Amino acid sequence: MTSVEAHDVIVLGSSPNELVCACLLAKAGRKVTVIERRSEIGGTSAFRDVAPGFRLQPTPPHSGWVAPKIIKELGLESRGFVQEWSDVAVVTPQKDGPALVLHRDLAKSRAEIAKHSERDAKAFEPFAVRMHTLAGFLETLYEKEPPRITSDQVSDLLDVMAAGLRLRRLGASSMIDLLRTLPMSVQDLLDDTFENDLLKATIGAGGITNLLQGPRSAGTCFVLLHHLVGRPLGAFRARAIVKSENGHLLGVLERTAKELGVSMKTGEAARILVKDGRAHAVILGSGVELTARTIVSGFDPKTTFLSLVDPTELDPELVRAVTNVKLRGARAMVNLALDSLPRFRGVPENALGGIVSIGDHLDYLERAYDDAKHGEVSKNLVLEASIPSLTDPSLAPPGKHVMSVAVQYVPHRVATSEALADRVIATLAEYAPGLEKSVVGRALFGPKDFEEQYGCAEGNLYGGELTLDQILFMRPLPGLSHYATPLEGLFMCGSACHPGGGLHGLAGANAAREVLKR
Repeated sequence: MTSVEAHDVIVLGSSPNELVCACLLAKAGRKVTVIERRSEIGGTSAFRDVAPGFRLQPTPPHSGWVAPKIIKELGLESRGFVQEWSDVAVVTPQKDGPALVLHRDLAKSRAEIAKHSERDAKAFEPFAVRMHTLAGFLETLYEKEPPRITSDQVSDLLDVMAAGLRLRRLGASSMIDLLRTLPMSVQDLLDDTFENDLLKATIGAGGITNLLQGPRSAGTCFVLLHHLVGRPLGAFRARAIVKSENGHLLGVLERTAKELGVSMKTGEAARILVKDGRAHAVILGSGVELTARTIVSGFDPKTTFLSLVDPTELDPELVRAVTNVKLRGARAMVNLALDSLPRFRGVPENALGGIVSIGDHLDYLERAYDDAKHGEVSKNLVLEASIPSLTDPSLAPPGKHVMSVAVQYVPHRVATSEALADRVIATLAEYAPGLEKSVVGRALFGPKDFEEQYGCAEGNLYGGELTLDQILFMRPLPGLSHYATPLEGLFMCGSACHPGGGLHGLAGANAAREVLKR
């Protein structure tokens, strides 16, 4: 016999967006239950063992920007969360030649760039200010739901006017610059400004993150700006750092949720039950039925509407639109347990606290994309490595380290194997001789692994690519950008929603506010 439990809100998934949504709803007095299909809270942000005593998340171990209003509203600082940025933003080593190091400090970056190009050193600060201004405008759009541009309601018209006013406040020059820059390719943008190929590749790799496009593709400037939102001026590709296990965002959010009375069920797959056009309950794999006034999905639209919901309950046009959402996961992760700190050629040890970027020319990145668009893993790997144990020693035994390596351009259709991990280690060893001898454990996650183990359709970690037709009020679909869905009682709150991936908590916070309006 199926047992039935009643709840106010059920949240499906437990990544940071879902936990922020759950916390805000619980703080507002709702009875909230979080359901996680895996045995631990956190989804792809949860820690896993790489080897005994070595722990890392499957996804890059830097939380990205967390909006100050979320930190304040949930009191995250009082629970141990501190948002800091690495002093070194990114370093790009070369096989033969000096590395390029970009810092959080503009003056230090100019001095490093001058070693490669005096002209580019002079151009860097104006460029950084320009990008910071444009990213700042996106930030104002991201901290709330997108305006309803087709609505004739007075409140919605006022929101549209407010967005237009913020755009006008940029000034005529910056307003035109924004409209010109957003659809550009990152290569065109950088070719217009700089001459040094190493600098262009170091900045430009930020425009292809989690994207099956190359630096010459239109719209990659938007992706570059998206990942600059909330970062310090000039801190291109800087990572957020944590200095103790107590301060990791996921752990802080889990503690906050429990203190607010959020109930959590792990190890439970769930399906959404629909009756008369309303999502009214979920049924667990154990057979328990949970009824709720509101159900919030943190999954991407394909998983939500084609797997969690019976598609026959939906309008065929919605099913068609969901089927056409571009996901195309193209990033794999290789986590390494190391018994010593790697020594990258030409890179000082104090520069390893940021991102280590492998790919010293935009042509290198474009050729890697060429392989991937034909369904193959790139011949020359584009890598983004970080060593979080440098700032958080709790992740590894004393004197030892963990390294997280993102591998760009691994198509979803390719079954990843240990051979890819071998290639990643060999590629890193070309820049850090002897690194392969220090590896004592490794864990590999490809797009298929993210799909099968974590429920990310096509292995896309953002729930949908950040292409020009899938951003702002078109995310995850035109008409579904305000977190509510055509099924009464069903909302979405994950990275698939506005504003997208890499900005932990914002979609969840926006979704919670929308739920509370109903």
